[in-house]
Amino acid sequence: MKNFSWKLFLVLAVVVVAVVHILPTIDMTLNDRKEPALWPKKKINLGLDLQGGMHLVLEVDIDKAVESTIDNITEELRALVRKKRIGNVALDKIETIQISIQVTGDDNIKKLEALLDEEFANLRMASRESDNGALSMILDLPDNEVERIKKMAAAQALETIRNRIDQFGVSEPDIRRQGEKRILIQLPGVKETKRAKKLIGRTALLEFKLLDEANDPAEAERTQTTPLGSELLYQTREDPETRRVTKTPYLVKKRSLLTGAYLTDARVDIDSQYNEPYVSIKFDQKGARIFERITEENVKKRLAIILDEKVYSAPVIQERIPGGEARITGNFTDSEARDLAIVLRAGALPAPVNILEERTVGPSLGEDSIRKGLNSIYVGGILVLLFMIIYYKLSGVIADMALLMNILLIAAGLAGFQATLTLPGIAGIILTIGMAVDANVLIFERIREEMNLGKTPHASVKAGYDRATLTILDANVTTLIAALVLFQFGTGPIKGFAVTLSLGVLASLFTALVVTRLVFNYLLINRRMKALSI
Repeated sequence: MKNFSWKLFLVLAVVVVAVVHILPTIDMTLNDRKEPALWPKKKINLGLDLQGGMHLVLEVDIDKAVESTIDNITEELRALVRKKRIGNVALDKIETIQISIQVTGDDNIKKLEALLDEEFANLRMASRESDNGALSMILDLPDNEVERIKKMAAAQALETIRNRIDQFGVSEPDIRRQGEKRILIQLPGVKETKRAKKLIGRTALLEFKLLDEANDPAEAERTQTTPLGSELLYQTREDPETRRVTKTPYLVKKRSLLTGAYLTDARVDIDSQYNEPYVSIKFDQKGARIFERITEENVKKRLAIILDEKVYSAPVIQERIPGGEARITGNFTDSEARDLAIVLRAGALPAPVNILEERTVGPSLGEDSIRKGLNSIYVGGILVLLFMIIYYKLSGVIADMALLMNILLIAAGLAGFQATLTLPGIAGIILTIGMAVDANVLIFERIREEMNLGKTPHASVKAGYDRATLTILDANVTTLIAALVLFQFGTGPIKGFAVTLSLGVLASLFTALVVTRLVFNYLLINRRMKALSI
């Protein structure tokens, strides 16, 4: 009786917990898919194929990450050459990933070589030629450093995109690496697909550069030639009424004085004078010191705020700006300002990303999949229930009660663990229904064999469970191992199948070996049933 009491308490506790976890999903369904009002808030998440959404495969341009590294090294080397007053030095980038250096004069050569040994010892000497006081060399990055940069670029791109999507507010996104440089993204429930693509694929490289005010940008645009050390960028504005886009050219210095790497925060504020949204940014301590120094040294000069090679504003520095705070304006809409703040907070992508594959699943298609999947569960479940009642009579009714409890436990497990239900996951539930019945069939056939040998109903039930338990455990444990392997190495839909299959195996073991035996013991011991209907 003590054994019966704790088992009954265990079953009741499991049922109560399962009902509590499944209530929010039922409440959400009854309230037209609004947020559940009941505690807890966890509900069954539907996958991309059931609620609709967006499927993307991106490719990170990891070669660009290497090129950007070479660009930064070239600019840093050029700045140090000027700082140390090394004359007659010509620096240029060749073949996108190599630095060509020509220097004349023995004194200049010694200073340059000392600089390279001290500050750029990680660069590889691809070639070196010296002739009559002139030195030519080509530098590049070692192969292992190139591979490290590529791996880091792909990993950083994945993390940056994940941060952007988390702030975008997508529930249960599926984001993972595919191979060396591809990223798979599934966003269930996303309706604003264009906005999501723009947010995900934006490089978001924020730079502060001085304007080249000594030259005319209109002339540079007309001749398509830019002065040495400058580049031609544009500010794009759209008239909200006419929708006409105007492009204003700017000549800016190539050297970046400050980047978004020092940002700690970016948020949307409203300009009280013009009632327009803008993005307020804040730098960390080091960035604040750099920004203060830039503004102090360049009073009355124009500082361009550039994002992804697009000029957003170019205000005149009126005075030194302490505190490390600035603002980005640009005739934003509310959603544009919010998205800009998101990408700035999440950080810049280390390299551009290209969309290789794009699929959009409409919500109506998802609802149709849910309806057909549920119909399959209803039809399959009803046929199994009727078969068990007809073939095993009262014992079949007990098995059917366990089967219904099995489905309840699977649904509660999906909600409790915040797993995602997919269309293959529904197939896993249907398969679990059959597997749960298999366990009961094994037990019932063993009980029949014992009763045919002349044993009492209670002894037959005890022997039937004892003999069938090991067989049931063996069969279900091997299935569980296969499901775990599918979950570990499978993609989204396969994982959905593996999750429901794993939950179904565990639930069927509990209901077949604990719940049904508890009912039989209650009928035969507590109710003193003399004959067993099986």
